[in-house]
Amino acid sequence: MLEKIIKTVLAVLFFICVADLPYGFYQLVRFVALVGFVYLSYHSFECKNNSTAYIYAVLALLFQPIFKISLGREIWIILDIAVGIGLLISIFIKSEKYPKH
Repeated sequence: MLEKIIKTVLAVLFFICVADLPYGFYQLVRFVALVGFVYLSYHSFECKNNSTAYIYAVLALLFQPIFKISLGREIWIILDIAVGIGLLISIFIKSEKYPKH
């Protein structure tokens, strides 16, 4: 359940990022995204869903606020929308959960 909440919050934040807002908001979104994607990655590794875990780890690195990746506003808008849509879709797709040994 927590995963769905994190994905929904992140998706909403990414969609809001399309608007022209103060720079501080984007910094906040980067920090929240880092924390959210690290949690989702860790949870996916625990569930032995390694491919999803790696995707979330890459997204955590992409959105982290410390070493900024400069892609230009247009590309960031495309990424925000694509990742937001992907997160919303992932809420409705049942992931295969492997039993823990």
